Amino acid sequence: MYDLTGFQRDLLIVIAGLEDPHGLAVKEELEDYYESEVNHGRLYPNLDELVSKGLVEKGRKDRRTNVYRLTARGDRE
Repeated sequence: MYDLTGFQRDLLIVIAGLEDPHGLAVKEELEDYYESEVNHGRLYPNLDELVSKGLVEKGRKDRRTNVYRLTARGDRE
């Protein structure tokens, strides 16, 4: 967990707390927390980084919507 940025740690917390953690829901939750806009160019590369680190699984809800779930490792972190 020490190699994660604060933003990435916040992403893990938001994903863990959402019932349906898709990209837009994660973005909206973070914007409420930060009280400012979170742009796609920051959000999705960081989500992809968490996937590559094995902390988050990325799946498809439909053709346009990805869903994100913590892995067992991500939950421990």
